Amino acid sequence: MTAPSPFPVSEIVASRRPHRKDAARNYDALLVAAREAFAEHGAEASLEDIARRAGVGIGTLYRNFPTRRHLFESVYADEVNTLVQVALEVADQEPWQALTAWLDQFADYMVTKRAVREALNDESEIFAACRESMYAAGGPLLTRAQEAGEARSDMNFVDLLRMVAGIMATAFDDDAQRDRVLSIALDGVRTSR
Repeated sequence: MTAPSPFPVSEIVASRRPHRKDAARNYDALLVAAREAFAEHGAEASLEDIARRAGVGIGTLYRNFPTRRHLFESVYADEVNTLVQVALEVADQEPWQALTAWLDQFADYMVTKRAVREALNDESEIFAACRESMYAAGGPLLTRAQEAGEARSDMNFVDLLRMVAGIMATAFDDDAQRDRVLSIALDGVRTSR
């Protein structure tokens, strides 16, 4: 018997993605288009617009995502799976650099999360698997930065996520202002050297 994956969201994403190349390409294009549409228009983004952005017909969208909820769940799971992959990719970097690289991706993810959160129930299996995967991927990055003396030891991973999520919930004039405010907040997390 094999041990369960520490990242259940990766299994969910893999099980939903079609195996045929052309179908997988359409599926991926729909996820990208949906992510963009949700970021621009929120949960009420038009499914027809999503299909048009992806360069496919509405029938292809419904074949891949039979309901709007299925599309929301798939986009959300794909975003969290990206967070997991980034955590794995940066794990060999210096502790503070790895943590901030992951938090940059987390900040981008928050844009999509805001749009789909209102459409999904926090108690759903997808949310539970995503939360578990996100904590398993990002939590060790904070712990490593703390153990290296580069991040405050009087905070935990949930504190850090709530801080970044709060910042991302704010309306900014542009991305540069958002990045500057996030950098200022992270300066408060980093210990002086």
